[in-house]
Amino acid sequence: MLSDTACKNAHRNEKASAGKPFKLSDEKGLFLLVQPQGESWGKWWRFKYRFGGKEKSLSLGTYPEISLSQARDKRDEFRKQIANNIDPAITRKIEKAGSTENTLAAVAKEFMEANRKNGAPAIMPTSSNVSSVMFSPGLAIGP
Repeated sequence: MLSDTACKNAHRNEKASAGKPFKLSDEKGLFLLVQPQGESWGKWWRFKYRFGGKEKSLSLGTYPEISLSQARDKRDEFRKQIANNIDPAITRKIEKAGSTENTLAAVAKEFMEANRKNGAPAIMPTSSNVSSVMFSPGLAIGP
């Protein structure tokens, strides 16, 4: 297991003398990726996991902005999601997108609401108008 001191001094590790990126492992898939950046070293928290038979990894932030205990807390949250058969990468994408619905109707509704808020006329009719046009008797096709 990592300690806060080991994270602080990662750039002084014997692996750093080669000047190549390396990993310092914690436990349960959490590790600190240490990479040279010119004169300094960048340190990124990463979480490696398997979901649906594939290996995946998520970034948890940079050290020291995200402390060791915060990174462990995030890792534990993601492990709970995996235990409930939820892919944390998909959850993160949904949160970043700001919408839980990924249907054409949901996207069209968001688009029309955004246009109305901006004062632009709606390009598409409302759903009530569409249904009345689609199901009107005058549009019947066939004999």
